[in-house]
Amino acid sequence: MKLYDLSQPLNQESFPWPYYPPFEVKYIKRKSEHGVNAQYIQTSNHMGTHLDAPRHFLTNGKTVDEIPLEWLYGPAAIVDLSDEMDDLDVYTPEMIEARVEVKNGDLLILHTGWHRYGQFGAEPDEERYVHRHPGPHPDLLDWLLEKEIKIWGVDAVSTDHPMNLPIGRFLGKGMHGHCDKVRARCVEKFGEDGIRTLFPDDHYQIAHNKLFPHDCIHIENLGGDIDLPVLKNRRTTVGCFPWKFKGGEAAFARVVAFVDEEE
Repeated sequence: MKLYDLSQPLNQESFPWPYYPPFEVKYIKRKSEHGVNAQYIQTSNHMGTHLDAPRHFLTNGKTVDEIPLEWLYGPAAIVDLSDEMDDLDVYTPEMIEARVEVKNGDLLILHTGWHRYGQFGAEPDEERYVHRHPGPHPDLLDWLLEKEIKIWGVDAVSTDHPMNLPIGRFLGKGMHGHCDKVRARCVEKFGEDGIRTLFPDDHYQIAHNKLFPHDCIHIENLGGDIDLPVLKNRRTTVGCFPWKFKGGEAAFARVVAFVDEEE
């Protein structure tokens, strides 16, 4: 059995979600002075590779410590869509099913190629990573529920398309106008009619709001070994390992693919 890490590194250089507190770390003890090294960290949850629990969007939703272990490890499909994805593109069930079989109850890992624009990726680009990542076509959400998927993940800052997030709706309004730039690019790509169809007003954060009530949750900011050829468009086993955060609405996670070398 060969293990592959699908997680991004995390430290004070990692991109935080816009306007969220960043990751901060400092030494509170040093070996030369105290005989030991010890660090103190302060951070928001939604950066680096992390798992969102239902509590993130539901007042009485499950917290991280209440997520069943059976959801976190098991048969999985890893789907490489990177050759089809460009700025602000959408991915569909048809794209996924054309590449690998997805079975009911699978963990689903989507490789869009966007991890390469993360802080520790091959082509770091903070604005492209945060503002212009791909997102799901509306049909994908119903498909995930039909497939009884409990956990899916993507190598981007969010499972929602930027047009269904503050990024495309109000981020920087009256200041830097990030949302206006994102919308202008989407109009150029999809047209005004396309935007109304793909990203209607009531689809705000729909990948969270529509799925979490059905205990379909997700991992964001995947990366690491995700672009290795051995992991492209295949079935395997995946484990997502968040810390047992009692009451947590999200938690940093290590995500691992377990590949039978004999296959």
